[in-house]
Amino acid sequence: MSQGQKQTVLVFETDPSLRRLITLGLVHRGLQVIEADSLTNIEEMDLSTVDLLVLDVDSTTTCDWKLLESIQAQPHLSALATIVLAWETPLTGSSAVALSTQAQNTFLPKPFDARTLHETIDKLIAARYAEQKAREALLEAALLASYARHTAPSAWPVITAAGLFLLVVGLLLQLALAVVGILVVVIGLLLWTLGGPSASTNIAFGVSQP
Repeated sequence: MSQGQKQTVLVFETDPSLRRLITLGLVHRGLQVIEADSLTNIEEMDLSTVDLLVLDVDSTTTCDWKLLESIQAQPHLSALATIVLAWETPLTGSSAVALSTQAQNTFLPKPFDARTLHETIDKLIAARYAEQKAREALLEAALLASYARHTAPSAWPVITAAGLFLLVVGLLLQLALAVVGILVVVIGLLLWTLGGPSASTNIAFGVSQP
């Protein structure tokens, strides 16, 4: 999957052979699979990590559409996208309403092609991933807006910048004064050195200075 992490699919199938075939195909595609063959099985499971449900409502000889209603009665499973496998869809009754009115329910008639099942799973997981990202973006935007409303502007950044400015100006002034002092010393030494021999020569020859 392109989401960067393994998605988890719950496969509810009473036929062990078909359940094993579906599981092997999904595992081969990089999905994690949890297998179940009864409602009691599901009730004992930790379903917090499940992203998708594949539900076969057919038993060995009959089609149990009440199973879909029982599944959707569970809070966590009712929020999951569900692929319903059956030989035929119910035309009337509460099961038909549950199948047709729930947007996350997708009916896949049997016999089904494995590629069709895999493509349907990919689409539903991608849609769930996009929905989660959109929800996270909304929460993040709300958090930032709340932070902006409750955070008062502070004067400390301005005070800190002013302090740094004064420190730099002080260092520059000290440096300038030091440069001027050095220049005065150098000039004084040069004048002293250049003027010294001339005065000594004049005294030696008895020449008085005007």
